[in-house]
Amino acid sequence: MILNKRQRFWTKIVTYAVLLFFAVYCLFPFIWMTVTALKPIDEIRSSKPSFLIDSPTLENFKNVLFNTGFLTFFKNSLIVSVAATIITLLISIFAGYALSRFMRFKGIKATGGAMSLSQMVPPVLLLIPLYVLMQQYNLLNTHYSLILAYTTFMVPLCTFMLKGFFDSVPYEMEEAAEIDGCSRVRIIFQIVLPISIPSLLATSLFAFVNSWNEYMFGFVFINDEAQRTLTPGITLFKGLYTTDWGSIMSASVLAVIPIAVIFMYLQKYLIEGMAAGSVKG
Repeated sequence: MILNKRQRFWTKIVTYAVLLFFAVYCLFPFIWMTVTALKPIDEIRSSKPSFLIDSPTLENFKNVLFNTGFLTFFKNSLIVSVAATIITLLISIFAGYALSRFMRFKGIKATGGAMSLSQMVPPVLLLIPLYVLMQQYNLLNTHYSLILAYTTFMVPLCTFMLKGFFDSVPYEMEEAAEIDGCSRVRIIFQIVLPISIPSLLATSLFAFVNSWNEYMFGFVFINDEAQRTLTPGITLFKGLYTTDWGSIMSASVLAVIPIAVIFMYLQKYLIEGMAAGSVKG
């Protein structure tokens, strides 16, 4: 449909208005969180909430960083998230390649179907069985329990993300490498993976963000404060009778910063990686 100048103008206005509305809608929680973190306690408890701050302060951030176990929680989350991301990526690379190149085998098809079905099971249904399993292997209150749980739930989806990209890699390139005497493992690491960097970064980012933000398993599997991760750790600022909103908001802002920085630097690769598998070349 061909639009005249007036119609194009109003179409542009409506488009920007809708985009602005959703941008404000998405950013409002983070802005309110940041504003609250910068307020003194008397303004936080005011009966008239406001975006304006009469006396901005960094006391909430100082309290979180120097008087609580926030840095320990941060370190634990970083260890668990990085380990879970690396293990998930290693397993998903080989699983995704097998699903992409050997789908004609019945065992591969059955494995792919089982992985698809596993995505239909809510994690909360497996909470008690996994808890009992971790207890039997003495893994409770350790980072290993979280790394295993996170890897279990992320491998299927990461595998399908990588499979979609591997499907778009021309098989003729691998055939040429085979003629030159290249083994299957060398083909994966020296031919397929170097041209799959955007997809690998997108998959890694997905796995890292999910591990970083996970709450349920971190809260149930870890009771030792020295081993606790960030999201359950922030709930410790909520007492039985009082809630330290300033510290909760400050800790939440600090917890969001690594994810925001990673998204800013890897946004380009994330979009390329998510779109790459959608077109089979």
